[in-house]
Amino acid sequence: MSESYEFVVVANRLPVDEVVADDGGRTWARSPGGLVSALQPIVRRQGGAWVGWTGQPGEAPEPFDADGMHLHPVALSAQDVERYYEGQSNSTIWPLFHDAVEQPAHRRPWRHAYDAVNRRFAEAAAQLAAPGGTVWVHDYQLMLVPAMLRDLRPDLQIGFFLHIPFPPVELFMQLPRRAELLRGLLGADLVGFQRPLAAQNFLQLTARLLGLEPQDEHVEHEGRTVVARAFPISIDVGEVEELATDPEVQAEARRMRAELGGDRRLLLGVDRLDYTKGIEQRLEAYGELLADGTVSNDDVVLVQVATPSRMRVQEYQELRARVEREVGRINGEFGAVGQAPVHYLFQSMNRAELVALYLAADVMVITPLRDGMNLVAKEYVVARGDDRGALVLSEFAGAAAELETAFLVNPHDVEDLKRVITEALHADDGEQAGRMRPMRTQVQQNDIDKWARDFLETLDSTGSTKPD
Repeated sequence: MSESYEFVVVANRLPVDEVVADDGGRTWARSPGGLVSALQPIVRRQGGAWVGWTGQPGEAPEPFDADGMHLHPVALSAQDVERYYEGQSNSTIWPLFHDAVEQPAHRRPWRHAYDAVNRRFAEAAAQLAAPGGTVWVHDYQLMLVPAMLRDLRPDLQIGFFLHIPFPPVELFMQLPRRAELLRGLLGADLVGFQRPLAAQNFLQLTARLLGLEPQDEHVEHEGRTVVARAFPISIDVGEVEELATDPEVQAEARRMRAELGGDRRLLLGVDRLDYTKGIEQRLEAYGELLADGTVSNDDVVLVQVATPSRMRVQEYQELRARVEREVGRINGEFGAVGQAPVHYLFQSMNRAELVALYLAADVMVITPLRDGMNLVAKEYVVARGDDRGALVLSEFAGAAAELETAFLVNPHDVEDLKRVITEALHADDGEQAGRMRPMRTQVQQNDIDKWARDFLETLDSTGSTKPD
């Protein structure tokens, strides 16, 4: 091993995206997103490395340096993508951890692939980490990595953070090889979750499945103390504020409003196209508001941005068809020539475009059936430094625990959705400001940098082995 690193991040994806130049040459550009923004300075400052997949099946490129980080690609074959990523990760674990909104599928080949790929990531981290170094493993695709890495490198400090919800005991118990996943997480010194209840679920399972005896936030396992605690993730506040005050972004927001019919109030949804996001229920509620005359195409418009996601998975293909069919029905029934009640965008948008939409929107409608956090909600309240706008937020998003003055709603109840959306549309300037200010302060004081700092400081005080 030629080089070793004091700090190593392990995640399903690398923090860069491949950019193919006109001449066919390959370069790399930093991926958007708060996680990369938070961890890149830490990785760079500590002379660290990042282990992850490029997003393309086939042989992995040689390790390389980019944006001040040493990046170590892990290869995934087309079969790995099908079984480990689309299968076990996103057709088994993802739906089950989101309250089984869709029925999880269980396949033995998927579990075998998940085990093999997790081992590949663990071996890469073991090769890169310096003696007594720190390794931070991320998310549901890699829940076996901590224990595998612990077996390979017992000298390391190992942290794990789960970005999605962790299910209640009854749901987790449905998983085949459930104890193996639990032991995988117990390889870490610190296991982080979005919400305190998730950490409690995890600790209860260690007693139920493994016969351990958790106390408060701690559980003893194989002679080590493992801590389970909530660390609610956040956003890069400075980036959003900078974009929101950019004259070009503000001009784009004005242009959007003018194109949509400047006097109409704008409802906005921004989601990955995922069955956990409650897009169908949102459309159903909006369609009924139009049908019963509570709102009309003359005074309200819904803009729904649906970012493509996992479109090779059948459930996502079927969801897209249902959503687009409902959008077509609403527009056909309530639209007019040149003026549609729903503008549906099945595409990715860059950060500046999203912030322009936030500035244009009168009401942000974020109604997931289940969500670990939902960072769009936090981005919206930070972008609205003008104290205008209203946030309709699902009670079942992790962000609801922090954004307490939002218009909270039960997205499973279409009548409740209709009532709360109507309330938000009719909120006057004083009510909007009274709700938005405390939410914005909350996010500003708890940004992505504080999240990363809190986790790593806790890990440093928790780990059974400290770096020299």
